[in-house]
Amino acid sequence: MVVDLSLSPDTIRMFAQKARSASTALDDAYEDRGETNIELDPDRLAGSHHHDALAEEESEDLSEEELRELLDDLNVDEASELVAIVWIGRGDYEAGDFLQAVEEARDRAFTATSGYLLRMPMLADHLENGLETLGL
Repeated sequence: MVVDLSLSPDTIRMFAQKARSASTALDDAYEDRGETNIELDPDRLAGSHHHDALAEEESEDLSEEELRELLDDLNVDEASELVAIVWIGRGDYEAGDFLQAVEEARDRAFTATSGYLLRMPMLADHLENGLETLGL
């Protein structure tokens, strides 16, 4: 089956790469939270938490924000195709059911595509698997 996409496979791969970067940044943030800077003052038996808010802001990874903006800029056709590719990559649809998946995605598009997709922990894998399944 030949699939004619509104988005190029390279653009979809770029989305996958950004999703992987955002996911990695999120994983790193969770790991960093395990190491807090709490110092106990034995004389006061109180804890004080020290951090440098400006340093934390400067090191913030903007991958998820960039991906969200890119996804929000998609038109209805592009967003529906992207969701369909994710569903195919996740195993919800077969490659031959691509057009049906696109129609289903278009019918369900009552929320922002970015919000829906960015809640998927394996978004990058689903995009890559979907492209591979479609022979792209």
